[in-house]
Order: sequence, then C-alpha cells, then structure tokens
Amino acid sequence: MTEPTPLRVDLLTREYPPEVYGGAGVHVEYLARELRHLADVRVHCFGLPRTEPGVTAYSDPPGLTGANAALRTLGVDLEMASGAAGADVVHSHTWYANMAGHTAKLLHGVPHVLTAHSLEPLRPWKAEQLGGGYALSSWAERTAMEAADAIIAVSAGMRRDVLTAYPQVDPDRVRVVYNGIDTLQYAPDAGTDVLERLGVDPARPSVVYVGRITRQKGLPYLLRAARELPADTQLVLLAGAPDTAEIAAEVQDLVTELRANRSGVVWVAEMLPKPEVIQVLTHATVFVCPSVYEPMGIVNLEAMACETAVVATATGGIPEVVADGETGLLVPIEQATDGSGTPLDPDRFVADLAAAINTLLADPARTQRFGLAGRWRAVEHFSWDAIARQTLDVYRSVGAAG
Repeated sequence: MTEPTPLRVDLLTREYPPEVYGGAGVHVEYLARELRHLADVRVHCFGLPRTEPGVTAYSDPPGLTGANAALRTLGVDLEMASGAAGADVVHSHTWYANMAGHTAKLLHGVPHVLTAHSLEPLRPWKAEQLGGGYALSSWAERTAMEAADAIIAVSAGMRRDVLTAYPQVDPDRVRVVYNGIDTLQYAPDAGTDVLERLGVDPARPSVVYVGRITRQKGLPYLLRAARELPADTQLVLLAGAPDTAEIAAEVQDLVTELRANRSGVVWVAEMLPKPEVIQVLTHATVFVCPSVYEPMGIVNLEAMACETAVVATATGGIPEVVADGETGLLVPIEQATDGSGTPLDPDRFVADLAAAINTLLADPARTQRFGLAGRWRAVEHFSWDAIARQTLDVYRSVGAAG
C-alpha cells in the first residue's frame, strides 16, 4: 500500500528570514516551520537568494529597475506565481504577495488562501510612501481578497475590518486563526550583557518600545507621553526603518527634546537579533505598544512571553492578546473613521497612555503579577503547533488535497 502524497503548500510572502522586519515575516517563519511537520511546504519570498531547502527568493525583474515600488512588487508576484506550479494550495501574506496568490490560483487552478495581517484601506498614510503606487497596492489587495477561496484573519478585530473594508467578501470565507509565538525562544533571559552594551541600566526602571517608525505604530504619542514619566525611568526605543522622512524627523525632534530634559533615553535604530531583543524585553519594567492600527500586535505576545507587563492601545486585535487588568493595561482611544486610526483627541490619548504607564511603574508587585500572567497566557493560547493545525484545516476546507 502506497503512502498518500503529502499536501503541497506554497507560502507566498515578501518577508522571510533573514530578511524580516515586521510581524508578517515572523508569522510566516514560524508557520512554515510547524507546517513542515504536516505538509510539503515550499516558500516563495522576495529578496536575496536563500540557502534553506524549499525556499526560493525573487529579486525585482530587471526590466522594472527604477520603476515605482508597487509596480516592481507586482513584477515579482508574477514570477512567484509561475514558480508555484505544482502546488495543491497557495497561501499569500500581505498585499505584497496577494497578487502572486491570485495569479497562481488562475494560472494553476488551485485554491488561494490569503492571510490578512493588515489592510491597505486602513493605512492611508502609505500614500506618502508609494504615491500612485498606493492605488496599485490597494487594487491588488482588493482583487485578491474578493476572489480568495478563504481569508485568514489574525484576530476577530481583523475579521471585522476585512468585512467592513471589503463588503463584497462572503463572511463565511473569513476565518480567525491567531498569530502565535515560540515560547521556547521568547522566554525570560536573566543576562544583562546586552543591556550594558546598549547603555541601559538594569538597576533603573525602564519603559520599552519595539517596532518600526511608522504612523500605525504610534511612536510619537509615546514620546510625548514620556515627558510625564518619573525622572528615574529609562525610555528604551528599539525603533528603526522609518516609513517617511517626515516621521523620521518628527521622532528625531521628540527624542532630542526628551534627551535635553532627562537621562536614560536610549534609541537603537538598527534591528537587533532576537536574543538581544528578548533580553531587553525581559528586563523592561513595562512594555508599551502605542499603535493606532494593529490587527493583532504580535510584539505584545513577545513581551508577555518574556514575563513583562504591557501597556497597549485598545484597538484592533490588541484586546484579544492583552488581557486588561490581568497581563497589562489597555489605553482607550477614540479614532477617526477615515481609515487613519488618528486619535480624535490626541492630547487625551497621550495623557491616558502616560497615566497607564505610571500606574504600573508605581506598583512593582502588580507589574510582576501581570508579567507572570502574560507568560502563562502566551504559552496556553498562542502556540505555533496549534496555529499550524488550524491553518491546515482551512486548506482542507477549500478543497486542497495532496
């Protein structure tokens, strides 16, 4: 009796190690690892050649050198779609690869599953980055969303956003499968060598931010809130990859102002290796996620897994991750309905953010309880093994068969 042929799953993504800069790339990295126990997994990604078996990288097509960034993305997508020949199901991640999935579906006659990590209609500030390319990225996402056989939303909040932004999508095709975390890798690190190298004093309380410098991450609001922190509290920013020159300048000005009035403002602009980030998270008194748009916020899980209390905005999928009053504090926000997520009362949001941070800084015992509860929640509810099996169930539900 012959063994059944394993399901061949082709994951289509912009980011894949070592070129990972956001939560979507982290998601694909760990999803691929766990799915390999269950299926024949091939990864198609952007960038430089990879040495990992089963992974194919694609650079910009030579004929599009110097073209608009969105147009170059679509050129890569066409090559990725061609490379997916033989797949039983294609699974795309973010708009950068959605058109590769849609084209592969049409070309090869296989189901297309799409994971919604973010939505272009809810990131209008990207017009600053892409110019006319924003219209292209929005078209690519909408076309793929409306035709996908199944859409995986990384939170119930994201599912609501998908159905609001794309009313043509059948609600029955949108499933919730959370982002996950490797709690063996993301675990407390008692060492202090990284802190000392970065200039962070382990003996002083610290408030930590980890993320890109982009409108959705809300860093300028945290920098304004930091004016109200106790003088002995350090502010540690692992923040780089600014979206635009404008937000880069705004953040630089706010950091310069803070440094003129307080000590302990540490800004690391380059991306640190995961083990170094883990040590910084472990020693943080409070981790802060001031995002105004966050479909789930995997970075909150990373902090929780390191036994660190969290202060985060009550927006998007964050309330599904951070248990308010148990693993951290959620900061309320009233937001514009134009898709930007801009606080209707920015000063109130900044004041509430500062108050929540200061509440935890003033109560070390409560902060420690939140940290321990956060670790437990991460381990119990967000394992990658469970997420891979739920994802495989989605593939089966759309008729994918090896």
